[in-house]
Amino acid sequence: MHSYSLCALEISDFIEIFPPKQMLRSLHSHLHTPSLAPSSSHRCPKSPPFSFHFPPRPFPLRKLGKSLPGHRRNFPGCSASSSVPEDDFEVEQLELARLLDLLPEGMRRRVTEHPELHQLIEVVMDLGRKPLARFPSGDFVLSDCPITHEDLGHATSQVGDFAVDNRAGISRTLHRISAIRNRKGTIIGLTCRVGRAISGSAPLLRDLVQNGASLLLIGPPGVGKTTIIREIARMLANDYRKRVMIVDTSNEIGGDGDIPHAGIGNARRMQVPDSDMQHKVLIEAVENHMPQVIVIDEIGTKLEAMAASTIAQRGIQLVATAHGVTIENVIMNPALEMLVGGIESVTLGDEEASRRRVQKTVLERKGPATFNSAVEIVSKTELRIHRSLEATVDFILSGRPPNVEVRKIGLNGSQEILMEPLKDSFSTNDQDIRLSDIPEKICEIAGFNEYNLEPRSMDESKDDEEPIHLYAYGIAEGSIIQVMKQLEMSEDAILITDDISKADALLASQSKLKKNPRIQAAASFHGIPTYVTKTSSMMQITKALRALMREREVLEDLETADKSNSVEIKDALEL
Repeated sequence: MHSYSLCALEISDFIEIFPPKQMLRSLHSHLHTPSLAPSSSHRCPKSPPFSFHFPPRPFPLRKLGKSLPGHRRNFPGCSASSSVPEDDFEVEQLELARLLDLLPEGMRRRVTEHPELHQLIEVVMDLGRKPLARFPSGDFVLSDCPITHEDLGHATSQVGDFAVDNRAGISRTLHRISAIRNRKGTIIGLTCRVGRAISGSAPLLRDLVQNGASLLLIGPPGVGKTTIIREIARMLANDYRKRVMIVDTSNEIGGDGDIPHAGIGNARRMQVPDSDMQHKVLIEAVENHMPQVIVIDEIGTKLEAMAASTIAQRGIQLVATAHGVTIENVIMNPALEMLVGGIESVTLGDEEASRRRVQKTVLERKGPATFNSAVEIVSKTELRIHRSLEATVDFILSGRPPNVEVRKIGLNGSQEILMEPLKDSFSTNDQDIRLSDIPEKICEIAGFNEYNLEPRSMDESKDDEEPIHLYAYGIAEGSIIQVMKQLEMSEDAILITDDISKADALLASQSKLKKNPRIQAAASFHGIPTYVTKTSSMMQITKALRALMREREVLEDLETADKSNSVEIKDALEL
């Protein structure tokens, strides 16, 4: 009893620093009660109702709601007072109304009458020009009168302060207001972008994060990375009751203002004063707030990658995004390679190099990866899953295709698995592969380099009906398939194989091929023509596939000509 009284006294002194005392009175009395069983009499009194004071709206909220068809989204765990509608659809309408309040009355009336109001992308106001509202169907002129300084001043007076990056927002919304300034610093243009908390993508990744595994999301700008991690943060905080801390560098996850958007659920948010200080805020979040999960909007510098690696070593789950198209982009990025464990050049012994049939200097993963799994975001409805990031990196460095699982959201919201993880069927021939068999580069065609290897004999040539088996190294399979669709090629024209001994051609990235002589030696040994692209861009891949198809047509024409010549010679001999 003495130790209990002492502990209660210490906690009682600790809670005195949190005003008002009325809100903690029940907790204070509970600590001095011998029985620790919960009781209904120990509930905290309700706090005074909190009400929002929005600028006057030019139209009733209910009227706006009728013109905004859409689905409802619920964010469990988000509390609100009676003055705020609990229905999330009404909240979305209210947020859109707050953005439209930035416009003059005539412009507001015009945009609300548009049939695609619920799909509004942004409103552009430039000094001396007509204002535009941008919809998926195209631009819509809001007024015949050009924008004046008074119109811009009316809009900027209702938003927060503009930061160094000329961005501002509306408190507790995801809208972004971006400014254009002249040389004197005066605002002469505004871009009012509509922000929405869209749900539906995170459930595809539930099995990857529910057990505490760290997840890295990779994708180009605008593909939906921030939307997915916002929903993952809400899911971990509300559904799994974890302590989630969001490090929001540009206020895109939690919105502008001191109070975060309801879309993050019960997760907490730390703002970053300057983007250069993000790595310091990451360490501060761990040391001061004891989170179980850290959510990072974007990792782009080496300091941020080092901070993320340090946090992962402390046993904290990480969910972060990085710019790139594939994991190979992260591996080749010197600032981000630490996220995948780092890459180092290793010198092998004579026996080990002979056993592996490679040169003595090879690239290997330096250490453990910061993240357990990785996701390549192909589109807003399609994801490529790498369950083991370390295994994927090892496969790529050794020249083998990684195990990939493609997940997709159907039109009706159903989840589909389009492709199961690929089996590893890469194997080298038991015969010796000599690096001296690799021919020198002799020509450059259409923006890519081609190794002039001797083609297979005509007896091994394929019929017209059979496809080309292509071995891709350093180039994403999805990019090749996309190029085939652009070239209007049939799906069976080119088949991607993971066994180089069965390939008819090799398509490789120049930087990757130089670092792995093993692939070059294997292609030379099997007599496979090699097409090397300078980059992994769609244009380079397109040129390579066109050259591949042209060469095949030339070989088929030569074979046909040889056959016709032999027939003519035979006929001449018979005469």
